[in-house]
Amino acid sequence: MTTNLEIKSVPTRWIQIGFYTTSIVFNLCLIAQLLTVGVAYFNDPAWWTIHVWLVRGYSGLSFLLLGGSFIAPFSDRIRSLAVSLPVLLGLQFASIHLKSPPHLEILHPLIGFMLLYVSSSLVHHVARTLSPTHYQTE
Repeated sequence: MTTNLEIKSVPTRWIQIGFYTTSIVFNLCLIAQLLTVGVAYFNDPAWWTIHVWLVRGYSGLSFLLLGGSFIAPFSDRIRSLAVSLPVLLGLQFASIHLKSPPHLEILHPLIGFMLLYVSSSLVHHVARTLSPTHYQTE
C-alpha cells in the first residue's frame, strides 16, 4: 500500500531529475560556447557564428531552470542561482549589443566567466540535493 507521501514524492523527484539534467545541458552548452569563442579568436574567425548561435540556442534553458526552481522543492541557494542565469545572460547580451561611452563591452568576458561559475555551482548544488545521503539526513 502506498501512502500520500510516496505518491507526491515520485513526480517531485522526476521534476528535480529533469531540472538537474537541464542544468547539466546548460552548463555543457556554456562550456562549448566558451571553447568556440577561443577557437574563433585564436584560430578561425568563422567559429564566431557558432559561438553566437550557441547562446541563442541554449539561453531559453535558463528560463526553464528559473521556472523549475520554483516548481520543485529546492533550497533558496538553488533558486538564487537559477534566477542569476537569465539575469547574467541579459547583462551579457546588453554588454555586447549596447554601445555606450563607458564601454561596457569590456565586462562581456567577465560576465561569461560569472555565468560559468553560477552554472557550475547550480549543477553542484542540485547534485548534492539529489544525492541519496541528502535524503537520508532529512
